Amino acid sequence: MASVLSKKQKKKQKNTTLSHLKTLGHDLLSSRAHINNLPTLLSFVSSASPPQYVLESLLSLQAFFTPVLPDLPSASTKPSAAPLTDSQDDPEFIYRTWLRAKFDEFVKSLIDISVSPQSDETLKEVVLDTLMEFVKLGSGGGFNSAIHHKLIYGIVHSTTPDTFVVDLLVSKYFKYIDVRYFTYISVEKISRTLEEKDVSDGNNRSPSGESTENFIHKIHYILSRVPPLEGTVDKTDYDMWSGSGESENSSGKQKGEDKKTKSEQHTSKTLTAANGTKRMKLKFTKAWISFLRLPLPLDVYKEVLVNLHQAVIPYLSNPVMLCDFLTRSYDIGGVISVMALSSLYVLMTQHGLEYPNFFEKLYALLVPSIFMAKHRSKFLQLLDSCLKSPLLPAYLAAAFAKKLSRLSISVPPSGALVIVALIHNLLRRHPSINCLVHREDEETAKGDPEADKRVSNNSADPRTDADVSVKKLGVDHFNNEENDPKKSKAMRSSLWEIDTLRHHYCPPVSRFVLSLENDLTIRRRVKQVPLAFYKATPTSLFSESDFAGWTFKLEELGEDDHTVAKRPRI
Repeated sequence: MASVLSKKQKKKQKNTTLSHLKTLGHDLLSSRAHINNLPTLLSFVSSASPPQYVLESLLSLQAFFTPVLPDLPSASTKPSAAPLTDSQDDPEFIYRTWLRAKFDEFVKSLIDISVSPQSDETLKEVVLDTLMEFVKLGSGGGFNSAIHHKLIYGIVHSTTPDTFVVDLLVSKYFKYIDVRYFTYISVEKISRTLEEKDVSDGNNRSPSGESTENFIHKIHYILSRVPPLEGTVDKTDYDMWSGSGESENSSGKQKGEDKKTKSEQHTSKTLTAANGTKRMKLKFTKAWISFLRLPLPLDVYKEVLVNLHQAVIPYLSNPVMLCDFLTRSYDIGGVISVMALSSLYVLMTQHGLEYPNFFEKLYALLVPSIFMAKHRSKFLQLLDSCLKSPLLPAYLAAAFAKKLSRLSISVPPSGALVIVALIHNLLRRHPSINCLVHREDEETAKGDPEADKRVSNNSADPRTDADVSVKKLGVDHFNNEENDPKKSKAMRSSLWEIDTLRHHYCPPVSRFVLSLENDLTIRRRVKQVPLAFYKATPTSLFSESDFAGWTFKLEELGEDDHTVAKRPRI
């Protein structure tokens, strides 16, 4: 039956000219007697119709619905939903209910056109403007959140990756605070629905066969392009798309609606620029938290982690709510942990988050591949910042210094340069690990003959036996395979790897190591300089000018006189 009607409709559209459509629209606007022209015009509002036919029908229907829209009943009101009353038995009420159904059909057709890949971009822009006008006027002068939610829902659940409509929203409508506010509400609803469906169904497909990953990509695209509020939340000079929003919402008077819908309708008519900015953080937080609970694809996951500390955390009502998400990400390891480090560091330093195993996880990230990763620069900056605290235990600073020192002989020259700088900073900030700069093996340093004998027996070349007493082989107690810095025995080791970099094949590396050694030598000399300078050797502890009337010079006394000499007062 549907195919037959479709063929009839196509045949009727083929026989209809553009001038005939103009006549139908003119008659519809002139008298209620031509109300049957409404379904005919609606049939042309489709992505399969020629753009000029869609545009002509759209203009006539918009002009028809705009003045009558505030008087239409709620979309949830149906004549058969309850026993007939005097008002529901009224022909005028039935007529307005029928108009409401046609208006909802019109809105649905407009949304389908806006997300259809067959639609022209110019037509999509006109359609979006029409929908946003209905959003502005369709709730008694207040913001019609229902139409706006249908638009966002249609964009997310479209079968095409086209982002043209979202970009239009960004450039033309996301500057209005109420549009941003209700976009966050819609994103939160859609995210919670996807999360519940994913948990209950246990699959990664929607009923229409569309992949949930595609929905998540579109949600992220919308969320990442809604501009956050700049400056203080008390700012009141933001524009409102729906005007003052203080007029009465007729749909809020209908019975049979749930409490949540009533609350949203009350919000849509009381939201102003003054209180909207104060509520924005809460809606922003709920939208992002709901989104982060979804099974994010790997590419979305990485993009979120990279931008989270700059684009999300500063605008959350309570940033600590991200601690579970970030600690799970940090525990994954590899590049995911590196990307999560920035946001986790912000929570720890600015919002009081305590993470007991933070340094153990950070220590485990020090592998050669990290110096070739895409985000190595930011990671190394954060590594240096994390090891800056003077309260860092000596064993921990030594473990990081030794681990970096071992990596310096297996990374590219650029990585070796960074490692030398990091170790330099560690030695300057933590003088307690300066013992790692030069340390001999304990046994050979004491001249143990048994140790010398063991070293001599292990010598492979008999020609070098004579030099064993001069150049004794040392033992490095550091365990490079140990992931726990406490058990790595770094305090019993030395930074001999840095000494080998003096002969590195890359000249900048060797020169930089020499500059490090010179700086450490200068600091050592500075610590040994005297703290005071005297032109002559002092003969007393205090000078006489410090204590007037007293002398501290020992005078020759008799054998029986043991009293202290005192200068008489004048």
